[in-house]
Amino acid sequence: MRRWDQRPSVLEGLIGYGIQASLTPALHEREGAEQGLRLVYRRIDLEVLGLGPEALPELLTAAERMGFAGLNITFPCKQAVIPLLHDLSEEARALGAVNTVVLRDGRRIGHNTDGSGFAEAFRRGLPGAPRGHVLLLGAGGAGAAVGHALLAEGVGRLAIADAEASRAEALATGLSSRFGAGRAVACRDPASVMAATDGLVNCTPVGMAKHPGTPLPVSLLRHGIWVADAVYFPLETELLRAARAIGCRTLDGGGMAVFQAVGAFRLFTGIAPDAGRMLRHFAEMTGR
Repeated sequence: MRRWDQRPSVLEGLIGYGIQASLTPALHEREGAEQGLRLVYRRIDLEVLGLGPEALPELLTAAERMGFAGLNITFPCKQAVIPLLHDLSEEARALGAVNTVVLRDGRRIGHNTDGSGFAEAFRRGLPGAPRGHVLLLGAGGAGAAVGHALLAEGVGRLAIADAEASRAEALATGLSSRFGAGRAVACRDPASVMAATDGLVNCTPVGMAKHPGTPLPVSLLRHGIWVADAVYFPLETELLRAARAIGCRTLDGGGMAVFQAVGAFRLFTGIAPDAGRMLRHFAEMTGR
């Protein structure tokens, strides 16, 4: 066995706001150790640094100079980072959102592993879930990726609501152009579509430790629908707790977090990670 100081070294990071509770660093570092790497994963927390998305050019340049293999990108930077990149993967370009930036040979290539991460978690966590009508809350970077995944997984009609109506309309237009006219529609009043909804997905920050609460009144929930949340810290959001209390099937954000990390690990290192092992590591860290 090679000595520890002879193993390949990899430096990675995460840029976002309020990310101190993120488990992504530990997921990457533990899998890196299992793969024989000296992998270090740094949080670059805009909240701690007192910075906003306008600092992205400086942060990307610093990461390149310090030899980072890549950066994960989270709220609120998944769309703001795009103009600073040299190229995008097909999926990132279609979604208009980036959660993974590979830094290699002086180039910055944007990818998106959120959509594939959610799709895998959805298939595993909600098998057989009805997919006729689904309401998606949030049309930002995560919402774009999840909306794409839901339609690719066979959702018949996707209603999209966002605090910025124009953003929901833009996402609905883009998804309909890709998946078929009318497959996605903007929704200004979520309450108006809940009666016909098979499932609800929260892709807003509401429910995070830094943004407590629910993204819509829990009185709108009803027994028989399924409810998924992209938030994973905490794993049990107020929305999921309320949904389970009335007997809804639920899906927390843990699976999406793990499977997006699986994709990012592969992109950063060129090594196929063990997804099952990463799921077990996540379960250990969260006490599940």
